[in-house]
Amino acid sequence: MDFVAGETLARRLLRDAEYASARAALPAQLADALARIHRIDPGLPDLAFLPRPAPDETPAAAELARYEQIYRAIAPDPHPALELAFRWLASRGPAPRALTVVHGDYRIGNVIFGPEGLRAVLDWELAHVGDPLEDLAWVCVRSWRFGADLPVGGLCERAPFFAAYERASGRPIDRDAVRWWEVFGNLRWGIMCIMQARTFLDGAVASVELASLGRRVAEMELELLDLTED
Repeated sequence: MDFVAGETLARRLLRDAEYASARAALPAQLADALARIHRIDPGLPDLAFLPRPAPDETPAAAELARYEQIYRAIAPDPHPALELAFRWLASRGPAPRALTVVHGDYRIGNVIFGPEGLRAVLDWELAHVGDPLEDLAWVCVRSWRFGADLPVGGLCERAPFFAAYERASGRPIDRDAVRWWEVFGNLRWGIMCIMQARTFLDGAVASVELASLGRRVAEMELELLDLTED
């Protein structure tokens, strides 16, 4: 590992005049970096430790089942909107595609940037083998816009970002499949917020931040209702 100078705070990226050029450059830079991540051979022996779906399971079905199992085990109270999302997703699973290395947490907040744009990609602990569209959708989850309106990390609309990825990767994007993964991403983050809150409720960590994250589940519930209704 190397020290990389730069900034990581998303609100500075999205609001400070110093980073106006970075805001313009980052969508294409993020698309290019993601395309390079997805070109890593998931069959390399050194990557055998990465979680991956069973041979008879699609990445979508595997991830949905994994997070439903977590939700059933830890949710301290009912969440009808999350139940609706589980049903919506289960009935619309995307077709399987070629497996790639998936970063797993590819978003604004997990990159180092400077005035010129992207310098490094951080936080690889959720990396796994799966559907590359999962990464493309995760960066569009509402929480990673940090209060901005534009869907791709508060930086741009989906269309130019997807087009930049298609150019960089040579892979066509199934927009309906990306939409499935965006709905799943909001559900996943809602469940992760419950996980964080449960850590506080069980007395494992006395953290106000973890407690407050439990309150944020309502944000994902509203987003899920909007996305599934559309």
